[in-house]
Amino acid sequence: MQRIYLFILLVVLLISCNNNSAHVHSGSSEATLSGAGATFPYPFYNIVFRDYMRLNGKVTVNYGAIGSGGGIRSLRDRSVDFGASDAFLNNKEIASMSGEVIHIPTCMGAVVMAYTLEGVDSLRLTGPLIADIYLGKIRKWNDSRLKAVNPGVSFPDLDITPVYRSDGSGTTYNFSEYLSIVSPEWNTIMGKGKALKWEAGIAAKGNPGVAGIVQQTEGAIGYIGSEYALTLKLPVAKLKNRVGNYVDATLETISAAANVELPDDIRATITDSDDPGAYPISLFTWILVYKDQQYGNRTKKEAEALVSLLDYIISDEGQKVAVQINYAPLSIQAVEKTRKLMEEIHYGEEVINVPM
Repeated sequence: MQRIYLFILLVVLLISCNNNSAHVHSGSSEATLSGAGATFPYPFYNIVFRDYMRLNGKVTVNYGAIGSGGGIRSLRDRSVDFGASDAFLNNKEIASMSGEVIHIPTCMGAVVMAYTLEGVDSLRLTGPLIADIYLGKIRKWNDSRLKAVNPGVSFPDLDITPVYRSDGSGTTYNFSEYLSIVSPEWNTIMGKGKALKWEAGIAAKGNPGVAGIVQQTEGAIGYIGSEYALTLKLPVAKLKNRVGNYVDATLETISAAANVELPDDIRATITDSDDPGAYPISLFTWILVYKDQQYGNRTKKEAEALVSLLDYIISDEGQKVAVQINYAPLSIQAVEKTRKLMEEIHYGEEVINVPM
């Protein structure tokens, strides 16, 4: 676990020192913005928010990585300026919010299966096999079904310890959505959601919590954000995609999953893409904001600061930060549609100009 938090600290220090872009947004006055939500993009947000504050000293940005479910609840309660989620709001959640919400994609990533198993440095998995592990139907690493897709690998006679998220999580949503697509049994028993009633395994809080337990437990396997695994160099499984190829989660395979026409509201799933090179559990992560920023005691200056921050995140400078810490950047199509969405943000009857 210490390695994970040390990684976040070191990346923040190194990239913040080396990222000397001259891109400065003007027009924001003194303001403090607060957000809460997904742990998946936390390393990216930690750095890109700090860079933005350095470039615009009049704005302070605070972010609490409490999980997507917590971020949505906080936005619903209007206790934060923005929420963050790895799963877009469904129609029921949209109806429960205190106003119309806009989804701003900030980067792309993936959910990977990290594991700790001495002597096994290459592992192949399929969606149905992962489902059976978490359903408690495959309990041993030397199970014949695992051997069948991993010829030549010598598996130990060791119990499998699946690790899952204890908190409401967009990572869990994307993981369970994928399993619901590829495993009818999973879809019937478990379904998809940000929080589930698990059949097997042990719980951990947040992506760092799952990664920490997997690292410390021989025979463990857990689903985590790709950026943690890529940066910490954790062993991860190759997954079989829709066309039958076993692929690693890389910036290229994650980007390939987004080779689809995106809806105008960017509420898009790129799970189980049919692109031959796509990693099957790829995803967008979003910042959620109210379209009308005039609520509570908010000022127009705070609304302008929020739009300025969002603009910086999707700018070339912000997306460069994402790539540096193993997140896939937004496509040109995604950026163009996001800018149009941002133009809809307003403060009462007043237009908020998007900085260019």
